Amino acid sequence: MKAFLIRRSLIAIPVIWGVITLVFLILRLIPGDPVEIMLGEQASTVDREQLRAELGLNKPFLTQYVDFFGDLAQGDVGTSITLYPGQQVATILWQRYPYTLELALISMVVAIVLAVPLGILSALKPQTALDQFSLTFSMLGVSIPNFWLGPLLIILFCYKWSWFPMPSQGGWQSIILPAVTLGSGMASILIRMTRTSYLDILSEQFMRTARAKGLSSCRLYLKHGLRNALNPIITIIGLQFGILLAGAVITETVFGWPGVGYLVIEAIRARDYPVVQGCIMIISFTYVIVNFFTDLLYTWADPRIQFG
Repeated sequence: MKAFLIRRSLIAIPVIWGVITLVFLILRLIPGDPVEIMLGEQASTVDREQLRAELGLNKPFLTQYVDFFGDLAQGDVGTSITLYPGQQVATILWQRYPYTLELALISMVVAIVLAVPLGILSALKPQTALDQFSLTFSMLGVSIPNFWLGPLLIILFCYKWSWFPMPSQGGWQSIILPAVTLGSGMASILIRMTRTSYLDILSEQFMRTARAKGLSSCRLYLKHGLRNALNPIITIIGLQFGILLAGAVITETVFGWPGVGYLVIEAIRARDYPVVQGCIMIISFTYVIVNFFTDLLYTWADPRIQFG
């Protein structure tokens, strides 16, 4: 166990470093100048150069890179340049991250509650109307993008039928539509994986033996069947949770949800390098942590899997 933790930690370090480095390079290579955004096009050259020196943007590219990682090693993520001038990026992320995590967790719950039962029933009753419904729902979920489904749900459930408040009005109901938008895409993939995995388990010899012993359907299909079909399902859930955090960029923007995803868009528009880097860093770090716990869940689902 200890060796496993050390090995996974060592693997996570270059992954996070590579992601942050890539973002650092891209942000400084794309067109746009944060100094011009802050001062406007009419600002004098002297004022621009003075502000650029204060922000450290006049330093050589390599020096900026070394300074950034030096500050990061001391726990300093940076200071917002244009979006929230003078405010620590860590403080901004601390305020926004819980919203994204809440949205991702509820979306995952929606996906699991919807997909796992449908996938199991679809496997137990193949080539039936229920099976066709599950596969059709899965295909639609994969085909419909979030940036189309989100506005459609707002038009139907907020404007036309007034079942839910507008996203900008807040309240606990405001998270339902964003969670459904994110969760439906994950559910569509999870349905197919659950169905395929469960079909493979149903054909195994131990399932026929358990059925011959006269076990009840509940114990047979849930304890023996589902437990042995869990590993592929856990893999998809772990991977999709990381994708939920990335997909939240679009969904949060559509619904105006004040999370890290919406913050990324705001920071990119404002050319706020430290905020964008901080957002990408916390998303990549969360993705690594989720994959780590996914590996731990494997041993719970199948004790034959060892950490070695």
